[in-house]
Amino acid sequence: MKWLFLLLTMLSLSACAGRDIDDSDGPSRTAPAQVGVVNHTGNYIYSASVDGAGGGNMDRWGAGGASVCCASIPRVWYPGMKVRVRWDMPDGHTHNIKEKIVEVEKYDRPGSIYLHFFPNDEIRVIVTSIAGWSQEHPIPPPAKPANAK
Repeated sequence: MKWLFLLLTMLSLSACAGRDIDDSDGPSRTAPAQVGVVNHTGNYIYSASVDGAGGGNMDRWGAGGASVCCASIPRVWYPGMKVRVRWDMPDGHTHNIKEKIVEVEKYDRPGSIYLHFFPNDEIRVIVTSIAGWSQEHPIPPPAKPANAK
């Protein structure tokens, strides 16, 4: 019995050692990212997420910084990279939950993930370290039309 216990212990330790070698062959392929919401519509966004992470909300014509944690993105952008965006844009007291697969626009380095919502359920996904309200953000901040309520 003692030999069996010793054999099982050695096998367990060797399995863990092999796993450590596989996991340590370089930096992580993904980076943590905060999620930000930028609303280019006249409708309130109750919640929004990317690949299940996030959940922030945004007023009509609103933009903010990425402050909702925690998503993960590849450190290196690749062509055809897509994410699942899910959002709730209520109509009065009725929740209106939608979901869409969206291509991520090219980025040079990891940053925060910004979900830009436009009329007719058009969505653009940007990765940047520049806040959504900044004039330096890759997409200009929303501007409330003069005739909007």
